[in-house]
Amino acid sequence: MNHSRQRRIPQNQIKIERRRAQRKLRQRQGAEGLKPFPTATIANGKSEWSSVEEERLARQQAIEEQLRVYRNVLPKLLKRFETIPDPRNPKTIKHKSTVLLLYGILAFVFQMMSRREANREMTLPQFQENLKLLFPELDSVPHQDTLNRLLSRIPVDQIQDALIELVQDFIRNKKFARYLVSQRYSIVMDGTQKMAGSLLWTEGCLQREKRHKQKDGTTTTQTQYYVYVLEANLVFPNGVTIPLMSEFLSAAEIDPSTSKQDCESKAFHRLAAKMKKKFPRLPILILLDGLYPNGPVLKRCRDYGWQFMIVLQDDSLPSVWAEFHGLGKLEKQNTCSQKWGDRRQQFRWVNNIEYRWGEKERKRQTLHVVVCEERWEEIDPHTAKPVEKTSRHAWISSEPLNRDNMHERCNLVARHRWAIESNILVEKHHGYQYEHRFSENWTAMKGYHFLMRLGHLINVLSQWTTHLAQIVRRRGVRGLIQFIRDTCKGPWLDADRIRELLAAPLQLRLE
Repeated sequence: MNHSRQRRIPQNQIKIERRRAQRKLRQRQGAEGLKPFPTATIANGKSEWSSVEEERLARQQAIEEQLRVYRNVLPKLLKRFETIPDPRNPKTIKHKSTVLLLYGILAFVFQMMSRREANREMTLPQFQENLKLLFPELDSVPHQDTLNRLLSRIPVDQIQDALIELVQDFIRNKKFARYLVSQRYSIVMDGTQKMAGSLLWTEGCLQREKRHKQKDGTTTTQTQYYVYVLEANLVFPNGVTIPLMSEFLSAAEIDPSTSKQDCESKAFHRLAAKMKKKFPRLPILILLDGLYPNGPVLKRCRDYGWQFMIVLQDDSLPSVWAEFHGLGKLEKQNTCSQKWGDRRQQFRWVNNIEYRWGEKERKRQTLHVVVCEERWEEIDPHTAKPVEKTSRHAWISSEPLNRDNMHERCNLVARHRWAIESNILVEKHHGYQYEHRFSENWTAMKGYHFLMRLGHLINVLSQWTTHLAQIVRRRGVRGLIQFIRDTCKGPWLDADRIRELLAAPLQLRLE
């Protein structure tokens, strides 16, 4: 027996024991009324088709379902794009601005990694033919450099306005109505770094000093230039996350009184004002992380009529924590326990805590605080033994808390603040190239970012349509996108059938 086989035997034995322990744990949890949350796993099997004709039919059906999303989204977008002023000379224009912007969206829908890859892949003859079949508006496939030049000269914020108006249209048509909690739209905001480097490639970049420890133990500092974005997404309890708005932090946003550069807190107030203007009467429940529990943020949310659930960290708002611990000893009835998934939860809450801030603490807000402590069991991957895990979460609520709304506000709403972090990770590492600037022009870079968010929105809608959701369960989200992309690259489509569908109204149905 060779050494590598000897090493594999203990590992295989642990794997077998771990599976047995997981099976016993699931049986015990089931007997105790605990139901572990389902996990998505891509099928590990051979092809589900036994002939080329079956594969052709499957690819045709996938494209037809995808076409429902395209035809419900793109005509509205193109109509809005037509209102964006085009500064180019009309006599020298080869590609209309609407065609260029549509081409830019499709590059992100098909998850092209760069402008060069888009030029190389999307100009293949078969790919071009299928794109023109699916998108009659795309009379020709332009060069990415042409799109880059256009984005550097137009008001790219209007591209984001087109995305917002598209979401407004879905809201008016009640496409998301069945996903609401307490008849409110949950909107989460979170900031993230888009890119960083030692080169000042545009004056819009923020800067900071980074410390580096040398081999000899000394420390040196180096100036780093970076781009930071505050994102806002619609989130729903079923896992759907809809890109909504982006606010770029810029070196131009300098506080003249303190000479401090832009920050996420300042960007929040700018983005909140824009959101209130775009959605003046929308019932909103805003979700924020531990950076935001402060007087100005709370007041702005209340002034706008927004409900909120904000993470309360242990070192935030000491006076509020003191009131919570003091009143909690008196209001012992404000507790409840429940089982959720495979977890046992214990809630404690205190309502009507007065928070003061500002000069001489003259400003005040009434807050409601809840703490959730939970326990669950997992199998240790190294020992195959069950181990108990614990976690603790605390939130500030704009509304009084009770046993009836505790699960809804905490589990179905507040926890989904993490959905935007997952969404950002998807955009960074799952094909949307969030950290790639696509252009060295600040305006064009923002334009590509807004086109990326539009492309992501189209893919999100696609993966939640009835038929394509089944493909996602078998292949995963990236597998679906690759399946659609490969289909568009090959001679799979029935052109007459596609033209027939384009001539008929196509209704979008979400799962």
